[in-house]
Amino acid sequence: MTESAELTLSSLSSAQKEAAQNVVSPITVEVTRGSMVESLHRVSLAVVDAGGRVVLSSGAFERVVYGRSAIKPLQAIPLVESGAAEAHGLSAAEIAIACASHDGEARHVETVLAWLPRIGCDVSDLECGAHLPYHEASMIALLRSGAEPTAAHNNCSGKHSGFLTLAKHMGVETKGYIKYEHPVQQRILGVLESMCGLDLGDAPRGIDGCGIPVIGIPLGNIALGMARMADPSDQPEARQVASKTILDAMAAEPFMVAGSTRFCTRIMEATGGRALVKTGAEGVYCGAIPELGLGFALKVDDGASRAAEVATGQVLCKLGIISDTHAKSLADLIEPPLFNRAGTRTGQVRPAKELPF
Repeated sequence: MTESAELTLSSLSSAQKEAAQNVVSPITVEVTRGSMVESLHRVSLAVVDAGGRVVLSSGAFERVVYGRSAIKPLQAIPLVESGAAEAHGLSAAEIAIACASHDGEARHVETVLAWLPRIGCDVSDLECGAHLPYHEASMIALLRSGAEPTAAHNNCSGKHSGFLTLAKHMGVETKGYIKYEHPVQQRILGVLESMCGLDLGDAPRGIDGCGIPVIGIPLGNIALGMARMADPSDQPEARQVASKTILDAMAAEPFMVAGSTRFCTRIMEATGGRALVKTGAEGVYCGAIPELGLGFALKVDDGASRAAEVATGQVLCKLGIISDTHAKSLADLIEPPLFNRAGTRTGQVRPAKELPF
């Protein structure tokens, strides 16, 4: 475990940051089958305060990663900060789904379909693509109905509705809003730069699963961005209001952020919104903890979501957000059991015995 009152992100040299790309992360999560450990997952972690002080770390938190969907709360800041959310009367549920990777349950889809007409758009304006709901019962219901999935079922449809709303408010063309050069994406890039404390003009970039740009950012700086949402007191007033509005919406509407069975939703419900957490593809997880003024970001080397959830649970236990009582009630999330198709328990995903933080 690394806990430091001295180390800050600004104190890291270029050599340290470059060397981090080759650091082997510590084993943090293990998967059992029967009496033996079958698989191991390596995780890097940074817990940071709004001043950039690293209060807890493990592995290579200087490593550049794609934040993927875990940084959606940061990407939602321009929607609120610009006045677009207020101008179009967005509810807490709509702001929460703008931060979501939702499962395509009925309320998720209905919320998006009710939102789009209010900004003069429809589902055909969403550029995220279509896929079946991830929620199994919702997927079966859709297939039985004979209907085809639309872009509203896409797990990122709320975020894209937010982008369209911002484009309308800015008075710019909505078509192509997913492109790196589009004013919406450039405004989001500016927010990421200021919140994460970096010039990202030359950062690595690619295309996310829903079509928007992904930007390479050091893990610790992503944690800094989340910390500045948790404690925005040194930010401009509009940024303070936006950060609080977004986190309050996630706390008030945790279902909209993920879904009825999902880790994000259940953790936020169980903690009463003390921890605002968000998953991303390829084993990334982020969170903001307003009462402590902290943000965290972690990355599983092999991209396994199952390990990212267990590691996130351990971070929240370490920080005292998940109590022993909570841990017992959330045992199926904190140390989830594994079952075969016949329902027989076969193993468990659990923290490594030598937990590095």
